[in-house]
Amino acid sequence: MTATSGGGRLVVDALKKDYELDGEAVPVVKEVTFTIEPGTFYSLLGPSGCGKTTTLRCVAGLERSDGGIISLDGRMLSTGTEHASPDKRDIGMVFQNYAIWPHMTVFANAVFPLQVGRAKLSKAEARKRAMEALELVQLDHLAQRPATALSGGQQQRLALARALAHRPRLLLLDEPLSNLDAKLRDTMRNELRSLQRTLGISALYVTHDQSEALSMSDRVAVMNQGRIVQEATPRELYDQPADRFVADFVGRANMVPAVVVERDGTGDAVVEALGTRLRTPVPDGVAAGDEVTMTFRPETVRWHETAVDRPNVLPVRIVRVEFLGEIVEYEAEVLATGGPVGTIVGRGAPLATPPEGGRVFLELAPRACRVLAA
Repeated sequence: MTATSGGGRLVVDALKKDYELDGEAVPVVKEVTFTIEPGTFYSLLGPSGCGKTTTLRCVAGLERSDGGIISLDGRMLSTGTEHASPDKRDIGMVFQNYAIWPHMTVFANAVFPLQVGRAKLSKAEARKRAMEALELVQLDHLAQRPATALSGGQQQRLALARALAHRPRLLLLDEPLSNLDAKLRDTMRNELRSLQRTLGISALYVTHDQSEALSMSDRVAVMNQGRIVQEATPRELYDQPADRFVADFVGRANMVPAVVVERDGTGDAVVEALGTRLRTPVPDGVAAGDEVTMTFRPETVRWHETAVDRPNVLPVRIVRVEFLGEIVEYEAEVLATGGPVGTIVGRGAPLATPPEGGRVFLELAPRACRVLAA
């Protein structure tokens, strides 16, 4: 296999898919639209039942769509009425359970798809491509080993080699790391991303794990209830969530009810929240008097033993400190004259931990805050 097999351009436009329940059509994918540019790693991220796997299966041809179009490099795969079969789509797929044939060797698993169907290759060419794919995932030395004798990580690699052996224009991955333990999952995540970049292949990845999506992807589409609610780069998605669902689902976020007091014409505003007035950027369309949600990430919170002369500094009492290994999470009650007015969750390094039960000051840097319209 060459260093760059090349990636295709996938266009999904207004895709719809219904399932029948008790004689009625229930929409599970609702007007989903996105484009994957050649060589891009693109993730669909969302909770169980949001429609991400159904979208993937429609792209693969394993499900018939009920509307919209799917095309790859300008070639129509699905129009809602016309439907190309999976073997005609120039797509490789890695399933969640790998779908390894247990009665075959590693080599036989990799070569089998090349020797059947319409794209059947000669024995010599099929062997050449299968061994190239196995070498790519560092399994060529195990070619004659029974597939059942592989570890979980090796089975994942074998499934990937089988999907890559026929040199597809697009690689589909349906939560392929979910069955691995945490440490192996991190290792395979890095290997998979590195391999995708080396090949230059386009990839559509489905996951409910936000750390996978953020660390591996060029672009991420967050899905909820059958729709894409936000599409962006991982950094934009994390720093600038479009709504409360995205802010809460992608990482951890503090959510504080607030009322806009005034805007200053530079994109910033003063809001009434947590018993005081705080500064924060606000999006266009938000006006004085609007009820909004102010959000900020726990890792952006800074604590001080004494008050500092900066915006958004609040007196608090630390009510919980939890050691999580590489970080410490703490919960604080915000103090006011009449008593606690809300809670804030912060995160930081274990060597700089506020004392549980202690009274300190928390700083919410204005640039780290964001306002979400109601």
